[in-house]
This record gives sequence, C-alpha cells and structure tokens, in this order.
Amino acid sequence: MPPQQTCITGPRPNITEEVTDDHVRNTDGDDYIRPQLTLDGALDPLVAPRGKLRTSLLRRESFLMEFATSRGPPQVVALCMLLALALGSTIGIVPAVVTDRYARLNHGYSDSYDCSHYHSNQKPEACVAGNNDAQNASALTSLVSNLLTFVTSSVIGSLSDEYGRKGILVLGIFLSLLGPTCVVLLQLFDEMTPTWYYVASGSTGLVNWFAVALSVLSDVIPPKWRAPSFGLLLAGFSLGFALSPLFAILFSHLAVSILSLALLFGGFIFSIFVLPETLSHERMQAFQQVRRQQVLARGPNETFLKKVIRVLVRPVKEISILNRNRLFRLLSTLAFFSGMVSTADHSLLLYYVEDQFDFGDRDIAIMFLIMGVLGMFVQGVLLKPMNDFFGERRVIIIAFLFGTLTNLLYGLATNKGTIFVALGMSVFIGVSFPTISAIKSNNVNESEQGRIQGALYSLSALASAVGPLSLRAVYNMTKNDSYPGPGIMFVFAAVLYFVAVLCAIALPRNEANSSERHKDTFIHSSSEEPLLPSSSESYGSDSSFSP
Repeated sequence: MPPQQTCITGPRPNITEEVTDDHVRNTDGDDYIRPQLTLDGALDPLVAPRGKLRTSLLRRESFLMEFATSRGPPQVVALCMLLALALGSTIGIVPAVVTDRYARLNHGYSDSYDCSHYHSNQKPEACVAGNNDAQNASALTSLVSNLLTFVTSSVIGSLSDEYGRKGILVLGIFLSLLGPTCVVLLQLFDEMTPTWYYVASGSTGLVNWFAVALSVLSDVIPPKWRAPSFGLLLAGFSLGFALSPLFAILFSHLAVSILSLALLFGGFIFSIFVLPETLSHERMQAFQQVRRQQVLARGPNETFLKKVIRVLVRPVKEISILNRNRLFRLLSTLAFFSGMVSTADHSLLLYYVEDQFDFGDRDIAIMFLIMGVLGMFVQGVLLKPMNDFFGERRVIIIAFLFGTLTNLLYGLATNKGTIFVALGMSVFIGVSFPTISAIKSNNVNESEQGRIQGALYSLSALASAVGPLSLRAVYNMTKNDSYPGPGIMFVFAAVLYFVAVLCAIALPRNEANSSERHKDTFIHSSSEEPLLPSSSESYGSDSSFSP
C-alpha cells in the first residue's frame, strides 16, 4: 500500500505527514504512532521521539507561534487595529462637531467661534443646550443600535455558522462606513442636521462584525488559548485607539474626519481581498444538513402565518442558548450588569469630562493614549499570565473590582488628574470580555461558535441599550445637586459593577477555568458520555427552526 499524504488533526493542522499503516512520518523526519497523540493534537511525550520532542512540544505550546501561524487570526487583528484607528480618530471630535451644530440649528447660536472654544464656565447657554441635545441623541442612538444588535446578533452568529464568517464580516464593516461619511458631510454642509449621523451610526447594530471576528478566532484557536487570543484582538483595538486621537492634535476636525473615512474604506477593501474564510467547508455542510432536515420535518404544508411567527421568534430561539445551564446563566447575568456600565462609560464619559473638566483635543488625545497603550499591554501581555496564574474565574472577579473602583473615582473626581488615574485603572476591566467569551466558547460544540458569540453580544447589546439611559436618568435627577452632583451617575455604575463581582464569585470553578475543564475532558475522554452536546442534539433541542 503506497503512503498517502494527510494532515494531523489538531490546533495546527499545517504539518504534512506521510502515513504508512499506523505509523506517521512528518516533514521533520520524526516517526511516531498516530493513536498516541494527545487529545489536542500534540505529540504525547510518553511515546514521541526524543530527538525533536522538545522542539515539537515548544512549537505546540507556544501561544504566539500558534496565533501568528494560524490562517485568519493575524489578519483579523490587523483589520481590527485599522478599524480602531479609523473609528477612534473621530470619537474625540464628534461631540464637539455635533454640539456646535445643535447649538446653531436648535438654539440660535451664531458666534464665529465653535462651542468647543469656550471653557465650561464660560459657555453660552446655546452651547450648553446643544451639548445636552448631543448627549440625549447619543444615548438614544445607543439604545436603537443595541436593540437592533439584541434582535439580530444571535441570528447573524448562527448564519455565520451556516454560511461562513467572511461575507457577514464584510457587510458589518460596510455599515461602519456610513457614520464617518456623515461626519465628513456634516462639516461640509452647514445646514445638515446631526440626525443623519446618528441614524447611520445606529444602523451598525444590524450586523455586529466584532462578534463574528471572535468566531473567526474560535474556528482555529484551541480552547486553552482562546481567552488570550481574544485579548490580542482587543489589544489590536487598543493600539488603534491609542494612536487615533493624535490626529486631532495634528490636523483640523475636517481633515481627521476625511482620514478616518479613508482608513475605514481601506479596512473594507482589506476584508474583501485579504481576510480568509476560517469556517471549514465540511462544518458549513454539516450545519446546512441540519437545517435541511429541520425544513423537511416541518413539511410542505406550513402556512404563511406560521412562517412569519417562526421568523419573528428566531432571535429568541437563538439567544436561548444562554439559558442552557447554570454557568451560562451566571455569565449572562454578570455580562448584563457589566455591559450596562461599560457602554455608558464609553458613550457618556467624553461628554462628561468635556462639560465638567474642560477636556479639549489635547486632553482627549492623552486620555485615549493612556487607555490604548495600557490596554494593549494588559490585553496582549498580561492577560495570558493572569489566566494561567489566577484562572478565568478570578480574572473576571479582579476585572469587575477594578470596574467598581474606576467608576467611584469618575464620580468623586474633582480634577483632571483623578480622571486620568481612573482611566489608567479602567484598562483592567477590559480583560473581562475576552475571558467571558472564551469560557462560553469552551463550553459549546464547535458548530455553535458563531451562535454563542452572537447570543452573548445580543445580551450585551440589551445591557448597552439600557445602561446609558439609566445613567442619564440618574444624571438628570442629580445634576443640580451639591457635590458630587452629576458624578452620582458613575457612583450608581460602581454599584452595578459590584453586583457583577458577586455573580463572578458564584461561577463554578470546574467549568469556568479552562485548565480544570481540560483535566475533566481528559479524564472522561474514554467515556461514552459526550462532554458537550452534539450539533444535532443542540439544534434539535432549542433551535428547531430555519430562516
């Protein structure tokens, strides 16, 4: 029997091997027996050849080598970095642009100076009213965008399991082009209302491309390295955001807006021609076969009304995966409370510091530089050692404790220095998201990676819709009170983070920590009882429908 060429199944299926009966010779010249591979595809140290055992194990165990040589993850991180650079460059200028426009259109402001020219205690009443209009519009847009994400994200994730990641990712990036385009047009046409910008920004909630990007990593990265790989993805974002506000110091608002649009268009082209499809054809076919069986089971006599009802309830069916077990319910609860605060921090903090502490372009650039550089260090360098040393459960607890303290400092701050200290501490909150995403990814079947990331994003979107409105309601009730006055909304946010801490403490260790989970997997690997539900069982139980 002539030898055939095949590839070993494992986290890095890129070593060509020659198989003769049950013996394997790879391109490095090593002989070993195929059944004596470990569960994750690495060489078993008890039977592997001594000559290159050390090199092979180091190669298998090197997270950075795994990530860098995988097909898809490096391209996704590069894409995220480019998009963060594009979107982040306008974050600092949008409040100033729309505040001035609302002041002129709605409140009769006609001064030759922009509203951003004045300090907080010298601003004309029209500029103060314009800033209030901008904050309300931002909160409402966040509500609409996140409600759209809540309805569509779990369905989009499931569709990416069925038809692939790339096409949906490209569509999401295209929608992200609309907001920056409107920012450019706002500065070119004096009578254009900011409503166009907020409508365009809200439409990005239809397709959340970031959830699909996480599924891209889950397709090719082994479970034990998913949390740090998600962290690297966020580190790429952090690097982009760290550099982006510098443009506002070097260029005019219009020039920065045009540059942002050009970079985003470059990311759109990159996603079309460079980003690979990471979902295998076999997995797509298996998922589609399940869908076809579900269609046949419904029969040809399904009425139009039943079809409409089935389509309308599909988002609820898809997100029901979050109620699968106690672990998912706890993770969903803490993700909800933390999501309420994190989105409110992102959407309202800029307006708050500009209004209360006279933050200008330079201050905002320093603000994003602190968050970007430290965020990149924490996500890209510290997250993996933290996971190895503390375990995922304790990492989440630590992250939310930092969230509690950070928001307390925001609310009680009396000067810029305290805000900057709080911003430096806030980067540790960011390790919670990749860790929660990894825990859920590690506890579902491979055919459900898109669905679980989409469902998690749907829940986060609901929290993000409620969060800014809740904090704005607290702000409106306390803005005229004595110290801390408007800062009370961030004290309220700290309380929500502390609730998330309590939920994190209740997480079961065996399921939350990947190292313990893998030990359990190894122990039960010979059992007839599967650790995770098969795709047919999963979709038959709580997803018996198709679009």
